[in-house]
Amino acid sequence: MIASTLKIGLFGIGLDAYWPQFAGLKERLEGYMQVVEQKLSTIHPQIINAGLVDTTDKAFAAGRQFRQEDVDIIFLYVTTYALSSTVLPVVQRAKVPVIILNLSPEAAIDYEAFNSMTDRSKMTGEWLAFCSACPVPEIANVFNRTGIRFHQVTGMLHNDPECWNEIGEWVEAAKVANGMFYNRLGCMGHYYSGMLDIYTDLTTQYAHFGGHIELLEVEELASLCKTVTDKERSDRVADFYEVFDIQPGCLPEDLDRSSTTSVALDKLVEQYGLGSMAYYYKGTGNADNEEAISSIILGNSLLTARGVPVAGEYEIKNAQAMKIMDLFGAGGSFTEYYAMDFKDDVVLMGHDGPGHIAIAEGKTKVRPLGVYHGKVGRGLSVEMSVKHGPVTLLSVVEQPGGKLMLQIAEATTVAGPILQIGNTNSRYRFSIGARAFVNKWNSYGPAHHCAVGIGHLSSKIKKLGQLLQMEVVQVC
Repeated sequence: MIASTLKIGLFGIGLDAYWPQFAGLKERLEGYMQVVEQKLSTIHPQIINAGLVDTTDKAFAAGRQFRQEDVDIIFLYVTTYALSSTVLPVVQRAKVPVIILNLSPEAAIDYEAFNSMTDRSKMTGEWLAFCSACPVPEIANVFNRTGIRFHQVTGMLHNDPECWNEIGEWVEAAKVANGMFYNRLGCMGHYYSGMLDIYTDLTTQYAHFGGHIELLEVEELASLCKTVTDKERSDRVADFYEVFDIQPGCLPEDLDRSSTTSVALDKLVEQYGLGSMAYYYKGTGNADNEEAISSIILGNSLLTARGVPVAGEYEIKNAQAMKIMDLFGAGGSFTEYYAMDFKDDVVLMGHDGPGHIAIAEGKTKVRPLGVYHGKVGRGLSVEMSVKHGPVTLLSVVEQPGGKLMLQIAEATTVAGPILQIGNTNSRYRFSIGARAFVNKWNSYGPAHHCAVGIGHLSSKIKKLGQLLQMEVVQVC
């Protein structure tokens, strides 16, 4: 995967006519700009600061600079009143989302001190230093009429954690959008025949997320399996024993098969620079292919935990959802409904195949399975539950007409009995109750798979949706 290249463009606005009228005002506002840059740089260090734009000429120059620097998002800090003509050229040229920072330097003007001033000019200069809210309606009007995408953060420059947390979420969402744009998704094999809800058009994925999709042959993986050395194999088995809780009944030959395929998967990922993958293959009629596919689960679980999420059943849409969760640092494990527990008011969810062992509750178990239900072969599989606590479900939903949307739900994973069947499975409790959740979630027509990540991420995902111009629906 290509490393994230996110660049943040920052500029402030003012009116050059003010500077000779009000001594010290420009320097004071430039000081505020330095504070904003410093606070932003602690969130993300790559800041392109165009400074205080106070004329149309400077606006055109800033737009040119942002375009040349290839910024991904612009933060427009409104320091005082400024003409919209000094704003529009900057963002029109850059053609990226804009976040308007309407930040007051303090919680309130000191009215008593202000009104005790005897110099009217100084009073006006002091007022203008607090005048950040004044031009925002003008800017919003012009942005709307000229088709500029913008969002707002209103708050204070200092002592406003809510405001700066919101700004941080915009930066995080921009990082994820950037990560998706440069992500390389590998698609190995073919769709699970008859599973109509998971089918998608690859160009639609490009249209919404960018990135690159590499179509892979299972034969490539099978071929790489033959290059694995005895040392690589034994080292990987040792890794398995360190990372997993290997259960009784796991045969040495199955561990050897899984280690071979795991090493080969790493080589495949490195060869193509993959950041995520979707796979499914029957594997029948070719012994090498069947051997590789039937021993793939442990290796794919390790990849998923290392930031290369792998979705089974060739669920490309869910590989995208898992990657979004991963880029937010929340994991992103493959899941679907298992059953409903009306007694405890929870939904049991999980899936066969690889799991995100980095977000597991305790050590992930490896169990031998005599049959992979609904699939060809037998071998080792993982059994895990997602860490107990707040989680978010995310589905990339293909709507009628082909447009994608993001569907989310916040929940809590709770302790309790799970099915010891060698698959991932967890118990999810929803604020609206299990019955209402299932009805509401299904009503939007998502595919039967979704991604689960730790933490409540709805606010961040909604911002990502706005940056990607995708509808976001929150179920609960």
